Amino acid sequence: MKEKNKVIVCVSNDLVTDNRVAKTCTTLQELDYKVLLIGRKKKNSPKMNARKYPTRRLNLLFEKGPLFYYVLNLRLFFCLLFRKTNLIYANDLDTLPACYLAFKLKRKTKIIYDTHELFTEVSELIDRPIKRKIWLRIEESIFPKLDTIITVNESIAQVYSNKYKVPIHVVRNIPPKYEMQNANDREQMAIRENEFILVIQGSGLNKDRGIEEAILAMRHCQDCRLLIVGDGDIIPNAKYLVKENQLSESVQFFSRRPYLELMKITEMADLGLLMDKAVNKNHELALPNKLFDYMHANTPILSNQLKEIENFIRFNNIGVIISEVNPKGIAKAIMALKNDRPLLKTLKENCRKTALKEHWGNEKIKLIKAISQQNPV
Repeated sequence: MKEKNKVIVCVSNDLVTDNRVAKTCTTLQELDYKVLLIGRKKKNSPKMNARKYPTRRLNLLFEKGPLFYYVLNLRLFFCLLFRKTNLIYANDLDTLPACYLAFKLKRKTKIIYDTHELFTEVSELIDRPIKRKIWLRIEESIFPKLDTIITVNESIAQVYSNKYKVPIHVVRNIPPKYEMQNANDREQMAIRENEFILVIQGSGLNKDRGIEEAILAMRHCQDCRLLIVGDGDIIPNAKYLVKENQLSESVQFFSRRPYLELMKITEMADLGLLMDKAVNKNHELALPNKLFDYMHANTPILSNQLKEIENFIRFNNIGVIISEVNPKGIAKAIMALKNDRPLLKTLKENCRKTALKEHWGNEKIKLIKAISQQNPV
């Protein structure tokens, strides 16, 4: 009996909440690959959830900064070098140096690069030109030499394709079909029956996501409750802002949740907020997970005017777009939707209809096509 092709999937996070990578691994299994997923373990990483494939989380001496990336790639490189594999699957630029070097040294091994964003355009690098220049050099030296490259939307694919003159596969980060749960009980969560519920959720609640503006908008929103679900660098400041403005009755925080728990909270909401700002090219062209999570929870969306997000929302008529992220503008849009129940009902129904066709079962066909270019060795 022929031995299965082996694939090692590499990522720089702690694996727990990376649903895109989980979907990738499951699809690889469906293609009869034997999968090993390698990431890292942080001091505060939650317990790893059960997977149908083996995982390994590396304990590293550093959790951020240049030394983190150096040690991560060093450890990844030796993990890859001394394991037999037919395919190396690198997720994002911060794993690519180790993956590409191992690929060059190993015989009969292929490589796929899946870039989930415009890595060198993120806020953390735009403000640090030296670090950005280093990552750009790494990207420019490796990217054109790769045979199979995947990214998350057409706009980002176009940027890469124009720059490096290589074809790019687009696989959007759409979740599987979601079976509606019994949404959380309002009384148990101390939410009044007549309150209009808003939600902001995600695994990276960081700066320039419009979270502060959404909080301050609650000063102008009558009988509304904002639920902020997830972790990120903005949360301490956001909690201070709530306290300073005496908004504890209007804003609730929930720490990072497993996907199904996250979706149960999202289901409760009347409106999902997506207020990312176009502070850099990566934000401007983003198509974030929360957009699809809101849609699959039948939760209409209020979004800032960003290209990919706006196109998706307008094409499917599942939300409303505002042109500027500020507290009064957000509040005005929220109250207009709150008071227009027929429109809200239409948007909600369109979410339901769109989710029937926009799901991973259909989207993964594009991933299968990209992976299948890597002929078994």
